[in-house]
Amino acid sequence: MTAKDIRNICLLGHGGNGKTSLVESMLYLTGGTDRLGKVTDGNTTCDYDPEEIKRKITISLSIAPIEFKDVKINVIDTPGYFDFSGEVLEALRVADAGIIVCSAKGGISVGTEKAWKYLQERNMPRAIYISKTDEEGGDFNGAWESLREKFGRAVCPTMMPMWDENKKIDALIDVVYKKAYALKPDGRREEIPIPADKAEVVENFYQQLCESVAETSEEKMEKFFNGDPFTQEELLEGLHAGVRDLILCPVMCGSAFSGMGTQTVLDTVAKLFPNPVEIPNRKGTDADGNQVEIDLTEDGDPYAFVFKTTSDQYGRYSYFKVISGKVTADMTLTNARTGEAMKLGHLYTMKGKKAVEVKEVCCGDIAAAAKMEKVKTGDTLCAAKRVVKLTGIPFPVSCYAQAIAPKTRGQDDKVAAGLFKLGEEDLTFSLTNNAETHQLVLSGTGDIQLDVLRAKLQSRFGVEAVFSPVRVAYREKIRKSVKVQGRHKKQSGGHGQFGDVWIEFEPQSESEEMVFAENVFGGSVPRNFFPAVEKGLRESCVHGPLAGYPVVFLKATLVDGSYHPVDSSEMAFKTAASLAFKAGLEQANPVLLEPIGELHVFVPDNFTGDVMGDLNKRRGRVLGTNPMGDGETEVVAEVPMGEMGTYAIDLRSMTQSRARFTLDFARYEDCPPAAQEKAIAEAKALAAAE
Repeated sequence: MTAKDIRNICLLGHGGNGKTSLVESMLYLTGGTDRLGKVTDGNTTCDYDPEEIKRKITISLSIAPIEFKDVKINVIDTPGYFDFSGEVLEALRVADAGIIVCSAKGGISVGTEKAWKYLQERNMPRAIYISKTDEEGGDFNGAWESLREKFGRAVCPTMMPMWDENKKIDALIDVVYKKAYALKPDGRREEIPIPADKAEVVENFYQQLCESVAETSEEKMEKFFNGDPFTQEELLEGLHAGVRDLILCPVMCGSAFSGMGTQTVLDTVAKLFPNPVEIPNRKGTDADGNQVEIDLTEDGDPYAFVFKTTSDQYGRYSYFKVISGKVTADMTLTNARTGEAMKLGHLYTMKGKKAVEVKEVCCGDIAAAAKMEKVKTGDTLCAAKRVVKLTGIPFPVSCYAQAIAPKTRGQDDKVAAGLFKLGEEDLTFSLTNNAETHQLVLSGTGDIQLDVLRAKLQSRFGVEAVFSPVRVAYREKIRKSVKVQGRHKKQSGGHGQFGDVWIEFEPQSESEEMVFAENVFGGSVPRNFFPAVEKGLRESCVHGPLAGYPVVFLKATLVDGSYHPVDSSEMAFKTAASLAFKAGLEQANPVLLEPIGELHVFVPDNFTGDVMGDLNKRRGRVLGTNPMGDGETEVVAEVPMGEMGTYAIDLRSMTQSRARFTLDFARYEDCPPAAQEKAIAEAKALAAAE
């Protein structure tokens, strides 16, 4: 097999539109499986993880190689839920084209829009498959018109359903060949005559198709306007060039459950989609940091890009695509990230969880290497004589966080170790130990992703964990100057303890760190005790008088005191300074400071008002709006970080998942009285519980 015999496609679209079912139909039709699996039964090839079976959704990408008419089609099934968009980005990195699966029921979903945008941003060839055309409520014509209106003339029809007198779809028409096909009991198609009353509709769709093909070259445009019909070869040639050059987007339809249209979809992929060597050069960086390009050639140096890592009960596999040359078992390649030479060992073709060992992987093909412990997702494996690191995967930024803790005390290490292992598979979440709030914080793309991670912790590592809101890292400061005494005197037989200081506390704006100064005259406090006084104050700054949060923007000046030649010690003066701190700050009108973040929300124009209204409810200040084009607006605002804990979920609900945002810490500012009272009460309740 050569690269010209390979097609790498990924299925994209909203959750529940039938991507996994379409893969199952393709496998069953081509003999890749001996039974048609169903998502509802939990027995599909691509959804094999226990969490996928339980939730009946796709969570991780999965590969299904399909042999069809001497062509190998590597179908990558991707999740439709936006919490798992990292998996989609991994698939897009190695696919050569995409099929957007949308439903004939309910019009264009946000998942369809996002899939189109993903492919548009990457200049990837694409087609659209309208699923569920035979189900009750399905409206192919309505879906087709919506697609044409949304995406323009590039969308061209290559298939259409055929209804009987009861409005039931019993056959499909291939517009390219002007042929109708009914479904046989074995799932294959058989040609049937096109009814006379459908001939006009078919001809209308065919002319739309020819009009789209005419735009692929000047010669075809001239022929079209002269009224000369295209030959079958010219039509297929124009369609192939149009798909490859992003001029055309074929629209197909069918039903994955019945298998209707599946064979025509495979035909379309084999004949119209580009093979790997037709795709433009891949960019990367050489050892000196220079931008370089790699040609996709079968006889070139070997380059393989690792786009996915799995590590579960089925073993550890590093999924890769051969970008150039070929890769063989036991070949030694260099990891461009580490510079280390690595021996590949056993190679496998993956079909869901099933691994079939192979000895060689040709240019453009997708496979997996087992037990490559030092290889990570995003690594490039290449020949040592020309090391190039290929462009990585732009994973989404974590925008939703929860504190995670074991349900049973003493299992914190197990939680951290389990999440570290899961992090080898999923690079879209992060784990940080917040020393200030004493919480282990898990950040990801949404609540469903975090809930799946918690479930995997229990099923794979036997650790039951619970979530709680992330505590806000407040600060405390004073608003007026005070002068107080701190006196520590203790006598218990023998040497006693004596330390006496007078300290002036005042607010300052130079630094968050406490500024310490001394202005002592006459030796009332010996200089050798100054460091002890400063240490006592700095240790006290860790816990402020209001709610135990760190004290910032404070200046403390040692102005006076007294000592005992025998009983005074560093510990005594340190304690005296602590007493002065406690007494002084309570008198200095302390106030809480809350963290303020700089927020950038990218939202469709029609949701801008809702987003701005919601920010006002969160005590946010909208600083301005910027038009971004394509019907999108950027809203810039400042918001209290404590009000943003559920913002990722709320924004998704508010905008039908069409908006995105970034939030970065900007500064601290005074907390309003009502919010301050609430924060102090929560801090005291937490301290009492501990």
